[in-house]
This record gives sequence, structure tokens and C-alpha cells, in this order.
Amino acid sequence: MDRKKELKEQYKQMRPDMGIFIVRSNKTNKCFIVTSQNLNGYINRTRFQLNSGGHPNEELQREWKEYGEENFTIEILERLKYDKDESKTDYSEELEVMKFVWKEKLAEENIEFY
Repeated sequence: MDRKKELKEQYKQMRPDMGIFIVRSNKTNKCFIVTSQNLNGYINRTRFQLNSGGHPNEELQREWKEYGEENFTIEILERLKYDKDESKTDYSEELEVMKFVWKEKLAEENIEFY
């Protein structure tokens, strides 16, 4: 197998971390939670959108611009493990359940959401 095919095969076999992360304002304690099948990629995307002024959540975007990135925390709340059945590729249902559970947990702590 040539190197290019080998790299393509390795890429197909990669399994990025999936789960849920939070963007929390240290000023207002409001948060924005996101689930993804590629946590690191989506965190990078979110940070890029916020820094470039293009995040779809207008309130979060406004506060990010007003308070600055240093007044926000972005952290992974929980990772979702891959199923033993390697043919499974869609974890959207499990991620939605995870989001629901975390929203309830955070709401019990009187945390507001963007």
C-alpha cells in the first residue's frame, strides 16, 4: 500500500473524542452548551466564530465581544464512549440525551443559558 492510501486509511480509522462542552461567562455565569461527534474540532470552530464575530448565538457573541475571551471558560463536561459495534457511526441520539441531562443538572444549579 502506498503512503497516500495508508494515510487515508488511518484517517478513516480515527475516532475523535465526542461528547459535550460548555462555554461559560465568568462575568454573568451564563453558559452555552454544545454536543459534538468531534469535540476538539467543534471547540476550535466555536472559538474561531466568537473571535471573528460570527457565532450564531447573538447574545453570547455580544458578551464575548464586550467582556473578552479571557472572561470565558471553555471546558469539556463529558466524553461519550464509542460503541463496541464499530459499524455504528451516528451518535446524535446519545448526544441529545447527554445534552438534556446536562441542561437539567446545570438548571438545578440556577445557571442560565444563552
